[in-house]
Amino acid sequence: MAGMLELVFSLSILMSMAFSSTAQSCKSYAFSSNKIFRACNDLPVLNSYLHWNYDSSSNKLQIAYRHAGITSSKWVAWAINPTSTSMAGSQALVAYQQNDGTMRAYTSPISSYQTSMQEGELSFDVSDLSATLANNELILFATISLSNTSTTVNQVWQDGPLSGNAPQIHLTSGSNVQSMGTLNLLSGESSSTGGSAKTTKRNIHGVLNAVSWGILMPIGAFDSKVLEAYIVGVAGWATGLKLGSESAGIQYDAHRTIGIFLFCLATLQVFALLLRPKADHKYRFYWNIYHHVVGYSVIILSITNIFKGFDILNPDEKWKNAYIGVIVALALNAVWLEGYTWYVVVKRKSSEAAVKMPRATNGSNGASGVGAPSCIFMEVRVRSDSFTGLS
Repeated sequence: MAGMLELVFSLSILMSMAFSSTAQSCKSYAFSSNKIFRACNDLPVLNSYLHWNYDSSSNKLQIAYRHAGITSSKWVAWAINPTSTSMAGSQALVAYQQNDGTMRAYTSPISSYQTSMQEGELSFDVSDLSATLANNELILFATISLSNTSTTVNQVWQDGPLSGNAPQIHLTSGSNVQSMGTLNLLSGESSSTGGSAKTTKRNIHGVLNAVSWGILMPIGAFDSKVLEAYIVGVAGWATGLKLGSESAGIQYDAHRTIGIFLFCLATLQVFALLLRPKADHKYRFYWNIYHHVVGYSVIILSITNIFKGFDILNPDEKWKNAYIGVIVALALNAVWLEGYTWYVVVKRKSSEAAVKMPRATNGSNGASGVGAPSCIFMEVRVRSDSFTGLS
């Protein structure tokens, strides 16, 4: 078990590194408007860059926020949050191209996570606000009068879809929930509060659950590893609860609901092992029916929730393809075992029928009738107990 956990956490670190994004350098960029910015920062996600000039004597901040890989069907925003490193409370600068081709740039205070990016006044003054869109890159310009003397600001940047000329809610997974951090205006040092520790926790949560619920649980159906899968799965479930408590306003209702229901079913499945009747007990047949139904329900829900987790983490496609390959291999193995089990049942049934045949030929009334229930009972026993690790 210790070796398995070490493997899981190693995979978590590797996946965390694989999921992180790399940005191009902003230092070589030249603005077509001949504007010059003395400092710049490569933001870690969403193909974004921030250029700025800061005058400490007047507390004026002149910025150019660049968002590459964007189209006219999306809005972009850059914001300062005076009170925290989260989205709620941010004072945002928003820009997008309207249907008539003109650019719109405006200010929008963000009071909640369910915002519609409505225009409004910010807690600080903004001037020279404008935006351009060319070569799939939107640049937002502004001059901000900071309301405090701190040289470190909390920044948030974002993009999202448009419906006509109306901004819609952005994605709540992947890079869109990692685009926040702090920035020192004098030194240029920055940190990403959304894409470091929390991302690592999310990846650990994903790997724990993919290995336990998504791989070990299906294997347990054939190799009696249900308890091992359950123990690792509880750790993954616990990390999910912790992440939920640390991510107020960001909810994945379907993923969470399936996870809770899955944990309850798996708990019942494990405790049912303590109440398993003996093989010849009259209730063993009904216990097998219950145990198999719950067990296969757990497997189906596990795989479903793993794919919902992929949609949330938004990793490279190779990780999803690798998991699909594992599931396909397990499914083929299950089909082979099912076929082999039926082969054993039919072969034993034929052998017993051949043994009983002379008795029937000699006129022993009812002899053949004794053999049939015996074969049926053996078939049930083989189907229920011989290969399914869930029982």
